[in-house]
Amino acid sequence: MDPVIIVGAGPVGLVLSLALAAQGVPSVVLDEGAGKDEPRPARTVVLRADTAALVERLGCATIRDEGARWVGWRSLRRKQEMRALELGGDDFPAPLHVPQHALMRGLRDAIVDSDLVQVATHSRLDTLEQDGSGVTAHTRGPEATWWRGSHLVGCDGARSTVRKLLGVRFPGRTAVERHAVAALRADLPWPDEAVLHRLPPWRSGGEEVTARPLPDGAWRLDWLLPARGELVTPEALVSRVRDTLTGWCEGALQYDLVDTGVYTLHHRLARRWRVDRVFLAGDAAHLLGAVGTQGLDEGLRDAENLAWKLAQAWHHGASEALLDSYQAERRTAVAARLRAADQSLPILRGSGGLRTYLPGAAREHDTLLTDAHLGLGPLGAPPTYPHSPLAPRQTEGHATVGTPSGAPVADARVTAPDGTITRLRDRLGQGRLLVVLVAPGTGVWDRRHWVTAGVMPRLASAVEALPVRAELLVTECYPGASAHTVLLVRPDGHLVSAFAGVRPAELYAAADTVRGGAPESSSARADRASDRTADIN
Repeated sequence: MDPVIIVGAGPVGLVLSLALAAQGVPSVVLDEGAGKDEPRPARTVVLRADTAALVERLGCATIRDEGARWVGWRSLRRKQEMRALELGGDDFPAPLHVPQHALMRGLRDAIVDSDLVQVATHSRLDTLEQDGSGVTAHTRGPEATWWRGSHLVGCDGARSTVRKLLGVRFPGRTAVERHAVAALRADLPWPDEAVLHRLPPWRSGGEEVTARPLPDGAWRLDWLLPARGELVTPEALVSRVRDTLTGWCEGALQYDLVDTGVYTLHHRLARRWRVDRVFLAGDAAHLLGAVGTQGLDEGLRDAENLAWKLAQAWHHGASEALLDSYQAERRTAVAARLRAADQSLPILRGSGGLRTYLPGAAREHDTLLTDAHLGLGPLGAPPTYPHSPLAPRQTEGHATVGTPSGAPVADARVTAPDGTITRLRDRLGQGRLLVVLVAPGTGVWDRRHWVTAGVMPRLASAVEALPVRAELLVTECYPGASAHTVLLVRPDGHLVSAFAGVRPAELYAAADTVRGGAPESSSARADRASDRTADIN
């Protein structure tokens, strides 16, 4: 079969190619550039726990070697400390902060080790055609080339050529926020902690400044600017750096200014994320980032969500319901994130005294910004898909556990039937469902006994009979689950359903629902393609 064509070699496109390769699907990445990324220390990314784990699982070593996990979060308002949190536990997982060029280098290095990913540099897309069996794309560059793929995914950024060729609208808001940024080395009073300071009490502090640590004593500082304010000169930016460091350190401080910049944030959402065999992901599908939300996080979640569905289509064929579920799940989740951010903006950034002097306003503002920056609540928490078209109906055997259906599962310690002990998160992204039996005491029993005892043989037979590939795992405990609870987990780590005991028929029905039903036949696909051609003509 033809590979999947990925247009765009940014973080989302490269992660998608690696996620497909992990599930045995070849891809071609069309890169407009030369395949190298110029270091820009002021251009960094913040990854939440789930997206950082995804990138590391795909073989990107630089996030571990060149990224920094915050040990704490501190928020200030004027001269008052509002909140101080220790990060790193289950309640407050530590975000990972890494220079984007280091992330890109790690992803490119991982691709070099993969036989299933081809990167075509100096390849700019200019033509896109679809039929019932695949996609044809043409690129211009040193050598004009035609490419053939089973599907095509546009990961080509805010000015996406793929989106424009599809005629998909991209409505939204322009210049929602504007920031000045500086990367520097200095000894700040809060080693390895991220700091948010609202209304700092010095002349050029502005409304808000944040400091995020990087490895080796480096920091990234961001100042919130008026959305459509005056040009920020280098002299003005240096003055901001000096005033901020002097204010924080109560005196002059030696520092090494490495890089500076100014960037503007927009909020936009594509009307459609799927047009037949072509999909949009990352900035080609959505733009967000105000009040501390992270657009790259959502782009990586797009890639993880789409990869297992394209892998199912590539290996076994897929129903329209499965492929449509990408837009139904991801667009809905990002729309909710944008809506939460847009609703927060008038509260956090509005003018006038009302937002400042209402009782409890300062605490409310602090909570909203903390949630956004740390990946909590509506502004930052990993998405759930409770109303997904792939969600099975609740049956008589349904069991309630600590994870709601459609939410990401807890990273429990699990054992495979071959005796391998690992974390549940490490078994994700391999193109198969996971069936997890909660069996207290198995950790101290000899595996030869429990693997053939109790409900295990019956459950193993039920897993073998499922309509899609699945792996059977055992865990001693899972939050909120009683003994002999059976969890069905998607390849991207979202809980499908939980059952009270071994229920083969209900397990089968849930697995069939999560694959979107039986794959569409080739004749049906050809008929649909003919109908589309007739409609166009």
